[in-house]
Amino acid sequence: MSKRPSPITPTVDFNAEGVQHGFLNLPISVDDSAWGAVMVPVTVIKNGEGPTALLTAGNHGDEYEGITALLKLSSSLKAEDIQGRVIIVPCFNTPAVTAGKRTSGLDGGNLNRCFPGNPDGNATEQIADYFTREMVPLADVVLDIHSGGRTLDIVPYAASHVLDNKQQQSAALESAKTFGAPYAMIMFELDATHLFDTACEDQGKTFVTTELGGGGTSTPESIAIAERGVSNFLRHHGLMAGEPEASPAPQVYLDMPDASCYVQSHHDGLLEFVVELGASVEEGQVVARVYDLTRTGTAPVAYRARRDGILMARRAPALAHIGDTLAVVADVVERLDA
Repeated sequence: MSKRPSPITPTVDFNAEGVQHGFLNLPISVDDSAWGAVMVPVTVIKNGEGPTALLTAGNHGDEYEGITALLKLSSSLKAEDIQGRVIIVPCFNTPAVTAGKRTSGLDGGNLNRCFPGNPDGNATEQIADYFTREMVPLADVVLDIHSGGRTLDIVPYAASHVLDNKQQQSAALESAKTFGAPYAMIMFELDATHLFDTACEDQGKTFVTTELGGGGTSTPESIAIAERGVSNFLRHHGLMAGEPEASPAPQVYLDMPDASCYVQSHHDGLLEFVVELGASVEEGQVVARVYDLTRTGTAPVAYRARRDGILMARRAPALAHIGDTLAVVADVVERLDA
């Protein structure tokens, strides 16, 4: 049985030449707006024939590097700068962005766990459905910019995934490397079933995601990485003239082959890291300790790396809870520009 049409309507014409700024309009009825709408900002820039790039950020609302970079790009990119079409969505999950939260301020939905979505579901599921059925099919290549948000700090990398289609996998990995972040990665997801990544890859798209810092803020360095990466992505795929700009420092290629990369907490308490983000670690090495806050005189619980590699991600808040991911260790495959 086919799904009903999406309730979302765009205020832009995706096939029109030139630059358009508008919205993806999703009707809602809530306590403070009986006949309201979620208005997802969108920019469409088209110049003749060529590939289409879909650029998204704000999939999680507290990840600011991509949101900032794409807001800046939406106001600066001109039709004559490109050949083809660029669709820019800086605030993908707009209710999460406006709430400053990972999840939607409307329904608590985590957009990046809601794909392929549902036109009869809540607002988050309806946004996911519209992108799966309407936006992704328009694109040849997709870049979804993430960072660690309020609860994680992550070394800046662009990533692809292991795919059954090895030609598609190779194209995505090359695109991730060309993004030009200090790190590039083939990424292992704990649960990829309902990710935007998977919705794009299942449609045969060249898909790249990123993690560009975190802590619920951005820095001049992380914004510069995002902006350079977006330009490199467009150049690499022939939408902008010129060669991609190399990373200022030698790029490190990482691999996350399985779940042993993740170190998760079995305790509540105060988190102390004993190695720096980006530092080399060995299997069995203590990377963090968790202290019991309910009593004095008790020894902390040591958490150890489950493999050799580098500490590529860590929990940002010092207060930890059972089930939290405390650390992620990735293998170093090679230093690409060494």
